[in-house]
Amino acid sequence: LNHIIIHKAVVSTQSTGEVLAIMVLARKFGVPVVPHAGGVGLCELVRHYSMIDYVLISGKIDDRMCEYAEHLHEHFTDQAEIKNARYVLPYKPGFSCEMTEDAVKTFKFPDGTYWKK
Repeated sequence: LNHIIIHKAVVSTQSTGEVLAIMVLARKFGVPVVPHAGGVGLCELVRHYSMIDYVLISGKIDDRMCEYAEHLHEHFTDQAEIKNARYVLPYKPGFSCEMTEDAVKTFKFPDGTYWKK
């Protein structure tokens, strides 16, 4: 099963518990998990799962990957950061998905300034 990789969009799962269950099952069968992070705020979320995999599940970083998208981080108060091809630990507690006040004012539907143009 080494050639199989689970590329899971973490926001399409029902909960953190479901994501962790997928990760534990993948570990049991020797299948690496690559959390999907290609949308608004997903990089801010998936870095936690990548670190949970390392610390609590696999204990490995040598054959692990986590997707990264280089856009839209400016809308979050604790932006995802990459150094030496690795996510940096978040600086604040929580899941790092709190949006800035300016982003909320701009993009809140239907009252945000973006939608009133």
